[in-house]
Amino acid sequence: MPNARQFFSAEEKQAIKDAIIAAEMDTSGEIRVHLEDHCRGEVLDRAAYLFEQLGMKKTVANNGILFYLAVKDRKFAVIGDAGINAVVEADFWDSIKEKMTGHFKKAEYTEGLVSGIEATGKKLKAHFPFKTDDRNELSDEISFNS
Repeated sequence: MPNARQFFSAEEKQAIKDAIIAAEMDTSGEIRVHLEDHCRGEVLDRAAYLFEQLGMKKTVANNGILFYLAVKDRKFAVIGDAGINAVVEADFWDSIKEKMTGHFKKAEYTEGLVSGIEATGKKLKAHFPFKTDDRNELSDEISFNS
């Protein structure tokens, strides 16, 4: 299995980045994707740690979302900051994960991430609409630990 940096082709990385950009065109929410080879500890704990390390708690409206994948361990998590968690349904992140898992089971990793990003963007638009003075607070590039 390829390592995290090689998991997606250049075209797939661009498709994921394009999905982030498109989702953020309609919302002030900030979406990041982070990949690494192995998950150290529990997947939600690791995602929460990386959320902090990636500076995602610094968004003005506390509306950052992290899609975290440990590619060699086949684990992933989707977590949102306090501002989002305060307004979405209790099972929202589970529903996003289910949507993604359907694709992942068919080895459709790009499609799974894109579908999760798109669904998240639609939900964010309802609660955190794009504002004319909005600025991109976090990178749209996929980040990696190998």
